[in-house]
Amino acid sequence: MKARAFTNNQTSSSSRWSRALGYTMALLLVAVAGAPRSAVADPSVTKAEQPPFVSADAAAHIRALDVPFSSFASAEAKTAYARLFAEEHHAPAGDADIAVRRAYFDRFNSALARRAAEIYPVRIEGKVFGGVKAEVITPKEGVAAKERDRVLINLHGGAFLWGEGSGGEIESIPMASVGRITVITIAYRQGPEYKFPAASEDVATVYRALLKDHKPKNIGIYGCSAGGILTAEAVAWLQKEHLPMPGAVGIFCASAGKFGGDSSFLAPELSGQPPLPGSTEGKLSFTPYFSDVSLSDPLVLPMNSKRVLAQFPPTLLIAGSRDFAFSSVCQTDIELTKAGVKTELHIWDGLWHSFFNNPDLPESREMYSIVMSFFDRNLG
Repeated sequence: MKARAFTNNQTSSSSRWSRALGYTMALLLVAVAGAPRSAVADPSVTKAEQPPFVSADAAAHIRALDVPFSSFASAEAKTAYARLFAEEHHAPAGDADIAVRRAYFDRFNSALARRAAEIYPVRIEGKVFGGVKAEVITPKEGVAAKERDRVLINLHGGAFLWGEGSGGEIESIPMASVGRITVITIAYRQGPEYKFPAASEDVATVYRALLKDHKPKNIGIYGCSAGGILTAEAVAWLQKEHLPMPGAVGIFCASAGKFGGDSSFLAPELSGQPPLPGSTEGKLSFTPYFSDVSLSDPLVLPMNSKRVLAQFPPTLLIAGSRDFAFSSVCQTDIELTKAGVKTELHIWDGLWHSFFNNPDLPESREMYSIVMSFFDRNLG
């Protein structure tokens, strides 16, 4: 387990909802020692004055409290957390036109991608694999000799609504440079124009194309947020298509099953944002991409099938403790381990959803190194 740091605060409810979709946050683990509290609220005091207690239904009733930023996180992370969650960024409302929302997040992501390219120089080339657009990203100093037969597929985040191009570049540029490896980030189909399983089909198309000149054990797949969900779904989809499993995968800030648990309630509170729509009930209602699916389908949520999970390749799981997906990331690790899959779980204390998209954080540099070490040890 890795311990360490958190992004920003909205004013209007609609813009806060949109921010929660794009850049969600954070979980606090509170261990309270001492004698049990009364299971019944004291009617003689106000709710604000009421000490915390647990009721008979096991619900925790928590008083208002100020939570300092994590003492394990870096000063840079503390500054970034304040900028992201304490400043107004004028994000478009959740019901704004999709073109407006995509343009907003592309501007946000493009600035991060430019900064990443300054620190981690790369070459970016557009390419099409079986009709699926992608960008091939390689280190400017060239691919290392031992990595020439290997390739990573990146599946970008963005709520299955945005992230094509700049979003994929944020997640791919540091990996290509640090690992001296080729990374292919896919422009998979998203909502609202497309629905499940369009993105899974696109991943399979690119994967088939790469199998023509790569052994499956030399191909890795990873993604963050929506891309992490898609990574898990892609493994299930490749099984359905009777394709060989990749050498290793990375599921970052995402789950192979339902969202939920403590973090879906506590993380948004720590960032001053509403919960991600549907997350507290284990639904996928944050995006129209999943509007027609059954949540019992293992192609949507692979944790529904032990048989599907058992066929996962070595899997790397990463999150910050202030990520709404934190609980589900941990549960994914538990279920994969029970299924006999080799896993690694790394958590940074106090850090938020997709924190490593900020290339200037010390924790991001740690994360890039951990990711590339994992793939180096597990690919063929």
